[in-house]
Amino acid sequence: MPRGDKSSYTDKQKRQAEHIEEGYEKRGTGHKEAERRAWATVNKETGGGKKSGSGRGKAENHEPSRKGGHKGGSSQSAEQRSAAAKKGWETRRRHGNA
Repeated sequence: MPRGDKSSYTDKQKRQAEHIEEGYEKRGTGHKEAERRAWATVNKETGGGKKSGSGRGKAENHEPSRKGGHKGGSSQSAEQRSAAAKKGWETRRRHGNA
């Protein structure tokens, strides 16, 4: 099976990846990157492609989906951070704590 082949994934996993991909694209991520992240999330949640057979299933961990979009970075813009830093510097200068 070549790399990137999605034939071993269930229909549910494919739907999940599609939905996750749409969410990334809605937030401004490029198509290729959104697709890559979506499949990485599905793999992390479900343990990769599912194979049939009794007792081969594993519980799904939905933590990677909850974490998406919240990992890293600051909620402030660069201008807001800069303004806050300047304000703090002025306050420390005025109070003699610099």
